Amino acid sequence: MPPSDRPMQAALACLILLQTVMLGSLYTGVAPHPPAATPLFGIAPFLSASLSAACAALILGPSHSLAGRSLAGLAALAGLVSFGPQKYLDPQIGLIWPAVLTGQIAAGTVLLGLPGIARRRAAMTGQ
Repeated sequence: MPPSDRPMQAALACLILLQTVMLGSLYTGVAPHPPAATPLFGIAPFLSASLSAACAALILGPSHSLAGRSLAGLAALAGLVSFGPQKYLDPQIGLIWPAVLTGQIAAGTVLLGLPGIARRRAAMTGQ
């Protein structure tokens, strides 16, 4: 019996909500908000791509197809750009830590729920 997608679906929904609020705070200028750009890309286009990947993974089922798994993994990794451990060095960490911690848990839930990783984890724990 395949594992339930529910934890991964919930985690993807969490990433969608967190990043939507970030995008809204960027557009309205409500602090703390993400910077408008990085040296590599603008934040708004990046967030929109990340949100799109998470929504598509939800629709396809995050573990039901190669496309669903790929998009779920991409959404989780993109979420770590905004919520990864590097954020603990951000001067605003005192203001943003709830979103950072929540985003890390959500991204971790998705990544650990991907079938290949879940099988390896189950083999290591003897389940």
